Amino acid sequence: MLKELRIKNFAIIDSLAINLENGFNVLTGETGAGKSIIVDAIGLLLGDRASPEIIKSGQKEAYIEAYFEDFDHPLLKELGIDCENGITLRRNISLQGKGRSYINDTSAGLQTLSLVGASLVDIHGQNEHQGLLKKENHLSFIDSIGKHGEILQALKLHFEQAVSLRKGLSDLEMRIGEMNQRLDFLRFQINEIDSLKLRQGEKESLEEELTILQNLSKLKENSETAYNALYKSDGSSIERLSSAITNMKEVSRIDPHAGEILKMLEAAYPLLTETAALLRNFKEKYEIDIDRIDLINERLDAIKRLENKYRKSVEEIIQYRISADEDIRQFESMDEQAEMLKDKLKKKEQECLGIANELSKRRSLIARQVEKRVANELKQLGFSHAEFQVSIKKKDNLIQYGFDEIEFLFSGNPGEPVKPLTKVASGGELSRIMLALKCAEITESEKSLNHNAAANISANQQKSFPKKTLIFDEVDAGIGGITAQNVGIKLKAISRNYLVICITHLPQIAAMADNHLIVEKIVSAEIAKIRVEMLNLKKRQEEIARMLSGKITDGSLKHAQELLGN
Repeated sequence: MLKELRIKNFAIIDSLAINLENGFNVLTGETGAGKSIIVDAIGLLLGDRASPEIIKSGQKEAYIEAYFEDFDHPLLKELGIDCENGITLRRNISLQGKGRSYINDTSAGLQTLSLVGASLVDIHGQNEHQGLLKKENHLSFIDSIGKHGEILQALKLHFEQAVSLRKGLSDLEMRIGEMNQRLDFLRFQINEIDSLKLRQGEKESLEEELTILQNLSKLKENSETAYNALYKSDGSSIERLSSAITNMKEVSRIDPHAGEILKMLEAAYPLLTETAALLRNFKEKYEIDIDRIDLINERLDAIKRLENKYRKSVEEIIQYRISADEDIRQFESMDEQAEMLKDKLKKKEQECLGIANELSKRRSLIARQVEKRVANELKQLGFSHAEFQVSIKKKDNLIQYGFDEIEFLFSGNPGEPVKPLTKVASGGELSRIMLALKCAEITESEKSLNHNAAANISANQQKSFPKKTLIFDEVDAGIGGITAQNVGIKLKAISRNYLVICITHLPQIAAMADNHLIVEKIVSAEIAKIRVEMLNLKKRQEEIARMLSGKITDGSLKHAQELLGN
């Protein structure tokens, strides 16, 4: 429950401290006094976006702090933040745009601040009832009242997974279509390459062989001459070596030091003999084979034609063939993948349908409850013959929010059929319908709160169970008279379980409050300041008199006294 609010350097607020009491609190004051600025500051404290423009002119930083009398907050326990002395939310907004936020002096991000703030405060703005004019908002009203957040999150997750599977299947089928067009061509290319039976290094080997065949005469002549010089002709190298060995044997008999030379000559003889034998065999292979030359030329021409066609080397063509074969194998596995994706998608869609159908059942159930609650609330708010219905229609296609299309129908007069709310409700009626919906939502929250409290805490503890703070910023716009009084009664009733803060211009509602605060803007020659004061009975009577007639007179004071007495 909000107990204290401090605001500094925010908009036209210099420094402001507001203390709040249990029950029904109203804030009144002239138009433009700054009442909604206070609500805006609370909104920023609860995680709304901020900009440097909200900082008071001439200052470097705005500061907002709120103290809540909440001593056992489960979310803060999860975050490891001690709240034995209550909860203090603080936010600093600087001109440099580097704001800071804290929970009990522990630094916290805006997301965490927003999450904790939402559990402590609900703000119902003065323009919120305009949302009722948008049919697409009606679904969120029902889901909010029905507390469908968890099942909606589950549906959204499964729906997104189904969308992802559907896209994956679509992409795969597109690839299969593209591969179908390439498949015959790839197979033709593979057969063409395979028919040539290419081998790594073949072209270079053939070109080398062709060079040899084209120079056979020269090779044969040179090798024959070398053989003759080495072995066959008179005075050959081997013959001369044999003579040298004979001569050195004679020398070594006389001079033993020539023995080493003799050994070397004798070692060379078998080497030359072996070389001559090899050379003899080598020269005999050089026989001109015209047919072989033709075959090599034909093979090389075929290889070059394939290289020119593919614009690749032999090695690259062989690699391309391997890649093409891999593409065909992948294509053959694509059909299996597509079937698997279809099965997964079918199962995921069935899961989505199951969750969506369950959500539809819950919405239908809560819609009937809301119809009864809102109808009852509307009677208490001055609609003696009003009818309120929640129309639920099924869409043809499932979306992430389900099948349902929800629209509020309303009739404010007897004998008139219900029609879409957007076509029949006036501004004042919209305000009351919004309040009735909020009361229906609050009733559901009370049931949940009481159930949890009864299940988890003792009777004595229940008496001190923390109250949530509800802020109504001129949701009573467009109404007056007895209807305004009924709205005040309803807000008063809500304050039994919540701390209620209502910004109002209606004296009938202000008179119902347990605590009355006035917001005044004090303008001097240099600056404008906002002041908030808790009114005693006398000042409260004067403020209500002003609200009744625009100025304080004996008649308006008497009327104000009557309202306060009632």
